[in-house]
Amino acid sequence: MSSIFGKLFSVATFGESHGVAVGAVIDGCPAGLPIRAEEIQDALDRRRPGQNALVTPRKELDRILILSGVFEGKTTGTPIALMAMNENQHSGDYSEMMNWYRPGHADLTYDLKYGFRDYRGGGRASARETLARVSAGVIAGKILKLACGTDILSWVESIGHESASIDASKVTLEMIEASPVRCPDPVASVKMAEVVKTAIADNDSVGAVLALDIRRPPVGVGEPVFDKLQAVLGSALLSIPACKGFEIGRGFEAAKMRGSAHNDIIRFESGEYHTVTNNAGGSLGGITDGETIHCRLAFKPTATIAKEQKTAGKDHENGTLSARGRHDPCVALRAPVIVESMAALALVNLFLEQRARANLF
Repeated sequence: MSSIFGKLFSVATFGESHGVAVGAVIDGCPAGLPIRAEEIQDALDRRRPGQNALVTPRKELDRILILSGVFEGKTTGTPIALMAMNENQHSGDYSEMMNWYRPGHADLTYDLKYGFRDYRGGGRASARETLARVSAGVIAGKILKLACGTDILSWVESIGHESASIDASKVTLEMIEASPVRCPDPVASVKMAEVVKTAIADNDSVGAVLALDIRRPPVGVGEPVFDKLQAVLGSALLSIPACKGFEIGRGFEAAKMRGSAHNDIIRFESGEYHTVTNNAGGSLGGITDGETIHCRLAFKPTATIAKEQKTAGKDHENGTLSARGRHDPCVALRAPVIVESMAALALVNLFLEQRARANLF
Protein backbone atom coordinates (compact mmCIF):
# COMPACT_ATOMS: atom_id res chain seq x y z
CA MET A 1 0.00 0.00 0.00
CA SER A 2 1.54 3.30 -1.10
CA SER A 3 0.69 6.37 0.97
CA ILE A 4 3.03 8.89 -0.67
CA PHE A 5 1.86 11.95 -2.63
CA GLY A 6 4.02 14.32 -4.66
CA LYS A 7 7.45 14.36 -6.29
CA LEU A 8 9.63 17.31 -5.26
CA PHE A 9 7.42 18.09 -2.25
CA SER A 10 6.41 14.61 -1.14
CA VAL A 11 4.12 13.66 1.72
CA ALA A 12 3.91 10.22 3.30
CA THR A 13 0.92 9.83 5.61
CA PHE A 14 0.56 7.17 8.31
CA GLY A 15 -1.89 5.93 10.91
CA GLU A 16 -5.41 4.55 11.22
CA SER A 17 -8.62 5.98 12.65
CA HIS A 18 -8.42 3.78 15.75
CA GLY A 19 -4.66 3.36 15.94
CA VAL A 20 -2.31 5.21 18.27
CA ALA A 21 -1.78 8.28 16.07
CA VAL A 22 -1.98 9.74 12.59
CA GLY A 23 0.60 11.93 10.92
CA ALA A 24 2.75 12.83 7.95
CA VAL A 25 6.39 13.02 6.92
CA ILE A 26 7.19 15.77 4.41
CA ASP A 27 10.32 15.53 2.26
CA GLY A 28 11.51 18.30 -0.06
CA CYS A 29 10.29 21.39 1.78
CA PRO A 30 12.69 24.29 1.16
CA ALA A 31 14.68 25.52 4.13
CA GLY A 32 13.91 28.85 5.77
CA LEU A 33 10.12 28.76 5.43
CA PRO A 34 8.59 30.40 8.52
CA ILE A 35 6.01 28.05 10.05
CA ARG A 36 4.48 27.73 13.50
CA ALA A 37 2.58 24.83 15.04
CA GLU A 38 -0.28 27.28 15.70
CA GLU A 39 -0.78 27.79 11.95
CA ILE A 40 -1.22 24.06 11.44
CA GLN A 41 -3.44 23.80 14.52
CA ASP A 42 -5.76 26.52 13.20
CA ALA A 43 -6.37 24.46 10.05
CA LEU A 44 -6.84 21.25 12.02
CA ASP A 45 -9.42 22.99 14.22
CA ARG A 46 -11.47 23.60 11.05
CA ARG A 47 -11.29 19.89 10.23
CA ARG A 48 -11.71 18.33 13.66
CA PRO A 49 -14.89 16.48 14.75
CA GLY A 50 -17.31 17.63 17.44
CA GLN A 51 -17.58 21.25 16.26
CA ASN A 52 -21.38 21.45 16.31
CA ALA A 53 -24.54 19.32 16.27
CA LEU A 54 -24.33 18.80 12.49
CA VAL A 55 -21.08 16.79 12.50
CA THR A 56 -19.83 13.66 14.24
CA PRO A 57 -19.86 14.00 18.05
CA ARG A 58 -16.47 12.32 18.33
CA LYS A 59 -14.27 14.56 20.52
CA GLU A 60 -10.72 14.78 19.22
CA LEU A 61 -8.49 17.75 20.06
CA ASP A 62 -6.17 16.90 17.14
CA ARG A 63 -3.22 18.53 18.87
CA ILE A 64 -0.39 18.65 16.35
CA LEU A 65 3.19 17.85 17.29
CA ILE A 66 6.11 18.89 15.08
CA LEU A 67 8.68 16.17 15.68
CA SER A 68 11.42 17.28 13.28
CA GLY A 69 12.38 19.59 10.42
CA VAL A 70 11.53 22.92 12.11
CA PHE A 71 13.91 24.94 14.29
CA GLU A 72 13.36 28.41 15.76
CA GLY A 73 10.19 28.83 13.73
CA LYS A 74 11.67 27.96 10.32
CA THR A 75 12.00 24.81 8.24
CA THR A 76 15.50 23.35 8.15
CA GLY A 77 15.27 21.59 4.78
CA THR A 78 15.27 18.18 6.45
CA PRO A 79 12.20 15.90 6.64
CA ILE A 80 9.33 17.40 8.63
CA ALA A 81 7.47 14.91 10.83
CA LEU A 82 3.99 15.84 12.07
CA MET A 83 1.79 13.78 14.38
CA ALA A 84 -1.45 13.93 16.37
CA MET A 85 -2.53 11.30 18.88
CA ASN A 86 -5.91 9.57 18.65
CA GLU A 87 -7.64 10.26 21.96
CA ASN A 88 -11.35 9.41 21.68
CA GLN A 89 -11.77 5.91 20.28
CA HIS A 90 -14.84 3.70 20.71
CA SER A 91 -13.55 0.64 18.88
CA GLY A 92 -16.32 -1.54 20.35
CA ASP A 93 -18.83 0.32 18.16
CA TYR A 94 -17.37 -1.54 15.19
CA SER A 95 -17.58 -5.14 16.43
CA GLU A 96 -20.41 -5.95 14.01
CA MET A 97 -18.33 -4.68 11.07
CA MET A 98 -15.83 -7.45 11.79
CA ASN A 99 -17.99 -9.88 9.84
CA TRP A 100 -20.39 -7.67 7.85
CA TYR A 101 -19.48 -5.34 4.99
CA ARG A 102 -20.93 -1.84 5.13
CA PRO A 103 -22.65 -0.88 1.84
CA GLY A 104 -20.87 2.02 0.16
CA HIS A 105 -17.73 1.60 2.28
CA ALA A 106 -14.31 0.12 1.50
CA ASP A 107 -14.81 -2.90 3.80
CA LEU A 108 -15.45 -5.32 0.94
CA THR A 109 -12.73 -4.07 -1.40
CA TYR A 110 -10.06 -4.01 1.32
CA ASP A 111 -10.77 -7.66 2.07
CA LEU A 112 -10.78 -8.51 -1.63
CA LYS A 113 -7.46 -6.74 -2.15
CA TYR A 114 -5.53 -7.60 1.02
CA GLY A 115 -7.40 -10.53 2.54
CA PHE A 116 -7.32 -8.63 5.81
CA ARG A 117 -8.53 -5.25 7.10
CA ASP A 118 -8.76 -3.03 10.15
CA TYR A 119 -12.53 -2.93 10.70
CA ARG A 120 -12.35 -0.32 13.52
CA GLY A 121 -13.69 2.76 11.83
CA GLY A 122 -12.33 1.71 8.46
CA GLY A 123 -8.60 1.96 9.22
CA ARG A 124 -6.84 3.79 6.38
CA ALA A 125 -10.15 4.18 4.54
CA SER A 126 -11.35 6.48 7.31
CA ALA A 127 -11.43 10.25 6.82
CA ARG A 128 -9.36 10.42 10.03
CA GLU A 129 -6.36 10.01 7.73
CA THR A 130 -7.04 13.45 6.23
CA LEU A 131 -5.67 15.07 9.39
CA ALA A 132 -2.22 14.28 8.00
CA ARG A 133 -3.06 15.84 4.63
CA VAL A 134 -4.26 19.05 6.25
CA SER A 135 -1.09 19.29 8.36
CA ALA A 136 1.11 18.99 5.29
CA GLY A 137 -1.17 21.18 3.18
CA VAL A 138 -0.70 24.15 5.51
CA ILE A 139 3.03 24.10 4.80
CA ALA A 140 2.48 23.73 1.04
CA GLY A 141 0.01 26.59 1.09
CA LYS A 142 2.49 28.79 2.98
CA ILE A 143 5.07 28.28 0.23
CA LEU A 144 2.57 29.33 -2.44
CA LYS A 145 1.39 32.31 -0.39
CA LEU A 146 4.87 33.72 0.18
CA ALA A 147 6.19 32.98 -3.31
CA CYS A 148 3.14 33.95 -5.39
CA GLY A 149 0.53 35.55 -3.14
CA THR A 150 -1.74 32.54 -3.74
CA ASP A 151 -4.90 32.17 -1.65
CA ILE A 152 -6.87 28.92 -1.62
CA LEU A 153 -10.48 28.80 -0.41
CA SER A 154 -13.11 26.06 -0.44
CA TRP A 155 -16.73 26.17 0.71
CA VAL A 156 -19.98 24.21 0.58
CA GLU A 157 -21.98 25.19 -2.50
CA SER A 158 -24.91 22.82 -2.07
CA ILE A 159 -26.26 20.11 0.22
CA GLY A 160 -28.89 17.82 -1.19
CA HIS A 161 -31.17 20.00 -3.34
CA GLU A 162 -30.37 23.26 -1.52
CA SER A 163 -27.83 25.47 -3.30
CA ALA A 164 -26.06 28.75 -2.59
CA SER A 165 -26.38 31.82 -4.78
CA ILE A 166 -23.27 33.94 -4.33
CA ASP A 167 -20.45 35.63 -6.25
CA ALA A 168 -17.50 33.27 -5.78
CA SER A 169 -14.97 36.10 -6.16
CA LYS A 170 -16.36 37.80 -3.04
CA VAL A 171 -16.25 34.77 -0.74
CA THR A 172 -13.96 35.11 2.27
CA LEU A 173 -12.77 32.68 4.93
CA GLU A 174 -14.72 34.65 7.53
CA MET A 175 -17.94 34.18 5.54
CA ILE A 176 -17.32 30.44 5.27
CA GLU A 177 -16.47 29.92 8.92
CA ALA A 178 -19.48 31.94 10.10
CA SER A 179 -21.77 29.17 8.81
CA PRO A 180 -22.28 25.83 10.62
CA VAL A 181 -22.41 24.15 7.21
CA ARG A 182 -19.54 26.27 5.80
CA CYS A 183 -21.71 27.91 3.16
CA PRO A 184 -21.00 31.65 2.66
CA ASP A 185 -24.62 32.33 1.61
CA PRO A 186 -26.41 32.96 4.95
CA VAL A 187 -29.90 32.28 3.55
CA ALA A 188 -28.93 29.02 1.87
CA SER A 189 -26.88 28.06 4.93
CA VAL A 190 -30.01 27.88 7.09
CA LYS A 191 -31.81 25.72 4.52
CA MET A 192 -28.81 23.39 4.18
CA ALA A 193 -28.63 22.95 7.94
CA GLU A 194 -32.24 21.78 7.90
CA VAL A 195 -31.40 19.21 5.21
CA VAL A 196 -28.64 17.82 7.42
CA LYS A 197 -30.91 17.76 10.49
CA THR A 198 -33.54 15.83 8.55
CA ALA A 199 -30.95 13.25 7.50
CA ILE A 200 -29.86 12.87 11.14
CA ALA A 201 -33.47 12.32 12.24
CA ASP A 202 -33.83 9.63 9.57
CA ASN A 203 -30.61 7.84 10.65
CA ASP A 204 -29.31 8.68 7.19
CA SER A 205 -26.76 10.90 5.46
CA VAL A 206 -26.68 13.40 2.60
CA GLY A 207 -24.24 14.44 -0.13
CA ALA A 208 -22.92 17.86 -1.10
CA VAL A 209 -21.01 19.89 -3.68
CA LEU A 210 -17.96 21.96 -2.70
CA ALA A 211 -16.46 24.89 -4.57
CA LEU A 212 -12.73 25.60 -4.74
CA ASP A 213 -11.06 28.88 -5.69
CA ILE A 214 -7.29 29.18 -6.12
CA ARG A 215 -6.69 32.92 -6.41
CA ARG A 216 -3.45 34.37 -7.81
CA PRO A 217 -1.95 30.98 -8.66
CA PRO A 218 1.58 30.73 -10.01
CA VAL A 219 1.53 31.42 -13.77
CA GLY A 220 2.76 28.88 -16.29
CA VAL A 221 2.68 25.76 -14.11
CA GLY A 222 1.27 22.46 -15.24
CA GLU A 223 2.62 20.26 -18.01
CA PRO A 224 1.27 20.20 -21.59
CA VAL A 225 0.59 16.44 -21.80
CA PHE A 226 0.19 14.02 -18.90
CA ASP A 227 0.64 16.29 -15.87
CA LYS A 228 -1.82 18.96 -16.93
CA LEU A 229 -2.98 21.22 -14.12
CA GLN A 230 -6.48 19.72 -14.15
CA ALA A 231 -5.10 16.16 -14.24
CA VAL A 232 -2.87 16.71 -11.21
CA LEU A 233 -5.54 18.64 -9.30
CA GLY A 234 -8.21 16.06 -10.17
CA SER A 235 -6.00 13.20 -9.03
CA ALA A 236 -5.27 14.96 -5.72
CA LEU A 237 -8.84 15.99 -4.97
CA LEU A 238 -10.44 12.71 -6.01
CA SER A 239 -8.15 10.95 -3.52
CA ILE A 240 -10.11 12.58 -0.67
CA PRO A 241 -12.49 10.06 0.95
CA ALA A 242 -16.08 10.41 -0.36
CA CYS A 243 -15.09 12.71 -3.26
CA LYS A 244 -16.78 11.26 -6.36
CA GLY A 245 -16.66 14.05 -8.94
CA PHE A 246 -14.36 16.87 -10.12
CA GLU A 247 -14.73 19.63 -12.69
CA ILE A 248 -12.73 22.73 -13.54
CA GLY A 249 -14.09 25.93 -15.03
CA ARG A 250 -17.46 25.36 -16.65
CA GLY A 251 -16.82 21.62 -16.47
CA PHE A 252 -19.71 19.50 -17.74
CA GLU A 253 -21.66 22.65 -18.58
CA ALA A 254 -19.10 23.28 -21.35
CA ALA A 255 -20.47 20.24 -23.20
CA LYS A 256 -23.68 22.22 -23.82
CA MET A 257 -21.89 25.33 -25.14
CA ARG A 258 -20.53 26.48 -28.48
CA GLY A 259 -16.89 27.41 -28.85
CA SER A 260 -17.79 31.03 -29.48
CA ALA A 261 -19.45 31.16 -26.06
CA HIS A 262 -16.94 29.04 -24.14
CA ASN A 263 -13.72 30.63 -25.43
CA ASP A 264 -12.37 33.27 -23.04
CA ILE A 265 -11.47 36.55 -24.76
CA ILE A 266 -7.81 37.45 -24.10
CA ARG A 267 -6.65 41.01 -23.41
CA PHE A 268 -3.24 42.60 -22.74
CA GLU A 269 -3.64 45.50 -20.32
CA SER A 270 -1.47 47.17 -17.67
CA GLY A 271 1.51 45.05 -18.66
CA GLU A 272 -0.11 41.63 -18.36
CA TYR A 273 -2.45 39.22 -20.09
CA HIS A 274 -5.85 38.41 -18.68
CA THR A 275 -9.13 36.91 -19.88
CA VAL A 276 -12.45 38.75 -19.84
CA THR A 277 -14.31 35.61 -18.72
CA ASN A 278 -12.97 32.48 -17.03
CA ASN A 279 -14.86 29.55 -18.52
CA ALA A 280 -11.60 27.59 -18.70
CA GLY A 281 -11.18 27.85 -14.95
CA GLY A 282 -7.62 29.16 -15.01
CA SER A 283 -6.14 26.40 -17.17
CA LEU A 284 -5.34 26.57 -20.91
CA GLY A 285 -3.71 23.47 -22.38
CA GLY A 286 -3.19 22.21 -18.85
CA ILE A 287 -1.08 25.25 -17.93
CA THR A 288 -2.13 28.04 -15.55
CA ASP A 289 -2.88 31.39 -17.21
CA GLY A 290 -2.94 33.40 -13.98
CA GLU A 291 -6.72 33.58 -13.67
CA THR A 292 -8.46 32.11 -10.63
CA ILE A 293 -8.56 28.32 -10.77
CA HIS A 294 -12.18 27.45 -10.08
CA CYS A 295 -13.26 23.87 -9.41
CA ARG A 296 -16.32 22.03 -8.10
CA LEU A 297 -16.31 18.69 -6.27
CA ALA A 298 -19.09 16.23 -5.58
CA PHE A 299 -19.06 14.45 -2.22
CA LYS A 300 -21.23 11.37 -1.76
CA PRO A 301 -23.37 10.78 1.35
CA THR A 302 -21.54 9.19 4.28
CA ALA A 303 -21.51 5.43 3.76
CA THR A 304 -21.80 4.39 7.42
CA ILE A 305 -25.38 5.06 8.58
CA ALA A 306 -27.59 3.76 11.39
CA LYS A 307 -30.45 2.93 9.02
CA GLU A 308 -30.80 -0.83 8.49
CA GLN A 309 -29.36 -1.98 5.15
CA LYS A 310 -29.07 -5.28 3.36
CA THR A 311 -25.53 -6.55 2.97
CA ALA A 312 -23.29 -9.61 2.90
CA GLY A 313 -20.62 -10.92 5.25
CA LYS A 314 -17.18 -12.52 5.27
CA ASP A 315 -18.78 -15.95 5.66
CA HIS A 316 -20.68 -15.52 2.36
CA GLU A 317 -23.98 -15.01 4.17
CA ASN A 318 -26.55 -12.36 3.32
CA GLY A 319 -28.10 -10.32 6.10
CA THR A 320 -28.73 -6.82 7.41
CA LEU A 321 -26.61 -4.26 9.22
CA SER A 322 -27.44 -1.19 11.29
CA ALA A 323 -24.05 0.44 11.75
CA ARG A 324 -23.09 1.95 15.08
CA GLY A 325 -20.42 4.57 15.73
CA ARG A 326 -20.08 8.34 15.48
CA HIS A 327 -20.19 9.47 11.87
CA ASP A 328 -20.78 12.70 9.99
CA PRO A 329 -24.27 12.93 8.48
CA CYS A 330 -22.67 15.07 5.75
CA VAL A 331 -18.92 14.60 5.30
CA ALA A 332 -18.64 17.78 3.25
CA LEU A 333 -19.10 20.04 6.29
CA ARG A 334 -15.56 19.33 7.49
CA ALA A 335 -14.10 18.91 3.99
CA PRO A 336 -13.29 22.50 2.82
CA VAL A 337 -9.95 22.64 4.63
CA ILE A 338 -9.09 19.17 3.30
CA VAL A 339 -9.88 20.32 -0.24
CA GLU A 340 -7.71 23.42 0.25
CA SER A 341 -4.85 21.27 1.55
CA MET A 342 -4.88 18.78 -1.30
CA ALA A 343 -5.07 21.62 -3.81
CA ALA A 344 -2.02 23.21 -2.16
CA LEU A 345 -0.09 19.93 -2.22
CA ALA A 346 -0.84 19.44 -5.92
CA LEU A 347 -0.03 23.01 -6.90
CA VAL A 348 3.18 23.33 -4.87
CA ASN A 349 4.62 20.32 -6.69
CA LEU A 350 3.85 21.85 -10.08
CA PHE A 351 5.30 25.17 -8.90
CA LEU A 352 8.56 23.65 -7.64
CA GLU A 353 8.92 21.53 -10.78
CA GLN A 354 8.50 24.61 -12.96
CA ARG A 355 11.13 26.50 -10.97
CA ALA A 356 13.50 23.54 -11.20
CA ARG A 357 13.29 23.49 -14.99
CA ALA A 358 12.92 27.23 -15.62
CA ASN A 359 14.11 28.48 -19.01
CA LEU A 360 17.79 29.41 -18.95
CA PHE A 361 17.81 31.40 -22.22
